[in-house]
Amino acid sequence: MLSNVELVLRLILAAILGSVIGFERERQAWAAGLRTHMLVCVSSALVMIVSAFGFADVLGRPDVVLDPSRIAAQVVSGIGFLGAGAILLRGEVIRGLTTAASVWSVAAIGLAVGAGLNTAAIAATIIILVILAGIKPIERRYISVRLRRRVSLRVDRGALTLGALRTILGHASERVKQFIVQQSEEEPECDDITIGFSRVSANEFESLCRQLRNAPGVRALRDETENGLSDGNGQDDVRADGR
Repeated sequence: MLSNVELVLRLILAAILGSVIGFERERQAWAAGLRTHMLVCVSSALVMIVSAFGFADVLGRPDVVLDPSRIAAQVVSGIGFLGAGAILLRGEVIRGLTTAASVWSVAAIGLAVGAGLNTAAIAATIIILVILAGIKPIERRYISVRLRRRVSLRVDRGALTLGALRTILGHASERVKQFIVQQSEEEPECDDITIGFSRVSANEFESLCRQLRNAPGVRALRDETENGLSDGNGQDDVRADGR
């Protein structure tokens, strides 16, 4: 049986390790933040301590078998409901999967601390923190940037507002990250609109362009990603600037 000091130290260590990962999620303003991760980690550590040492007084009695791994397994599966609460469906975009995974991860860290595997728990915390905070800039620079698209539209004055764009695109409007409207210098009766999309595949972008071309008041659409400018019938009439 552990001493009271050892029990408290394990719970404190679990709280510290959970807070390290929780702080990174809190910084990103996710629902499961600092306190959630700390609570999950400490609670998992406590469950593991109870599983491993809480039944010491009944050991040795006839027909009594102790299997600490059974409670640990229930924590791993049961924590899934909390992770599910961190997953959000916004239109056709699913967000929160990484936060849900981090909640599940701190549960495992808490179990490791509760079992006395401090080195493994600390190492796992460092590795998970590197994954969450260190790899994200690389992902944004080399992966997400390839899923960014931008188009320029020439439309009749006032024909396309942000509200009208959301109506035209429906759930896909969640992918819109930029919407800029300027008066056209070449045709004063028209607006030049720039629309930026994020996390859009080539097929999805083609569908979005088709919807925009068919929108009322759209005279021309310039696909700056594909270096082509087409009118409402899809025929190229002006070259893009190649960016």
